[in-house]
Amino acid sequence: MIKRILLSIVLLLVLAYLVVAVTAFNRKPAGQVCRDVELVIKDTVYAGFITKKEVAAMLEKKGISPIGKNLDRIRTKTLEQVLSKHPLIDEVECYKTPSGKLCIEVSQRIPILRIMSANGDNYYLDNKGTVMPPDAKCVAHLAIVTGNVEKSFAMRDLYKFGVFLQKNSFWDAQIEQIHVLPGKNIELVPRVGDHIIYLGKLDGFEQKLKRVKTFYEKGLNKVGWNKYSRISVEFGNQIICTKRE
Repeated sequence: MIKRILLSIVLLLVLAYLVVAVTAFNRKPAGQVCRDVELVIKDTVYAGFITKKEVAAMLEKKGISPIGKNLDRIRTKTLEQVLSKHPLIDEVECYKTPSGKLCIEVSQRIPILRIMSANGDNYYLDNKGTVMPPDAKCVAHLAIVTGNVEKSFAMRDLYKFGVFLQKNSFWDAQIEQIHVLPGKNIELVPRVGDHIIYLGKLDGFEQKLKRVKTFYEKGLNKVGWNKYSRISVEFGNQIICTKRE
């Protein structure tokens, strides 16, 4: 019985020590100032779109740079509201660390297509189908969309094709331009080969391009990449080629 009581007392003392230690560790010294800003890009594959220097300049311009300021007076929500206006930032979270740093975690908006429509529209489209301004300073290679591009068509349909290109390394490297014809029919201009790929409607584009890739591997590799001027997969179950004159 006495052993149980002693064991209980020891456990309570250990628990009390741990509570005090954790509290002391997390307690910020009075008057502690922010000595650094740490930028964390969550989608590291695209790291480089947004830089620490750019974030610091944006906060400096707004007069809310946290460096050298008392941590208790830094309003992280205000920083989040300002940074969320950056054209390449999708979500942002700011928090303070016990070591005196301000940590900024950023989820970037990933541009997947550059729209340059015949009606004068000029913008990027991101992987969620939302419009980004042309001054977003995107450094990545993107397929350019030209022709009769209605914004609603781009946001509803073309962005799905852009997401496909983003995830498919072969076609992402191959497609240089997407041209929208009247009636929302699609022509693709490849980087390799002097020909046009005519998709017709976007419906079933994955299966259509799968057929074109097979034709590349089994046909063009044998007869040459410049033999045909046009490869049509408008009808997904067949390929119609037009020979170069």
